[in-house]
Amino acid sequence: MASIQVRPAGPGDHADLAALHQREWGGPHVVVHDTRYDLRELPTLVAVDGAGGFAGALVHRAAGGGLEVVSLAATTPGNGAGSALMAAAEVVATAAGADRLWLVTTNDNLRALRFYQRRGLRIVAVDAGAVDRARAVKPTIPYLGEDDIPLHDELRLERRLPAPAAAS
Repeated sequence: MASIQVRPAGPGDHADLAALHQREWGGPHVVVHDTRYDLRELPTLVAVDGAGGFAGALVHRAAGGGLEVVSLAATTPGNGAGSALMAAAEVVATAAGADRLWLVTTNDNLRALRFYQRRGLRIVAVDAGAVDRARAVKPTIPYLGEDDIPLHDELRLERRLPAPAAAS
């Protein structure tokens, strides 16, 4: 596995981000917890491999005292970009004084559920029918998800972050 470095997205990342978001979400817009987000308008971290090639991206926002991961995708699953991006998001969250790192995924996304739970996130809520509601805003959301699992619900996962150490 190549060494992965993470940095804030810059103007030179636009084409790679656009292609990644097109592949993953059908474009720059996602609908999650009944809200439509334009990924181009939110802070983004970019993962690059040892050769400087684009390896993935994490889009986030401050919300509810925490840092929400709105989108996470790697160019190649298993390349280490997702892990590096999640670690970097925790650093951003801690620096911002956030008390938790959280995100939403869908009921069909077993690969993501495994990935997030292995990194300490826990399922804290299920919003039954949230994806069905999202289709009213973004009709291109499929009815069948990964592994031909009907796509209906959102699962919220979070991990509480350690309190900052007191100054001595």
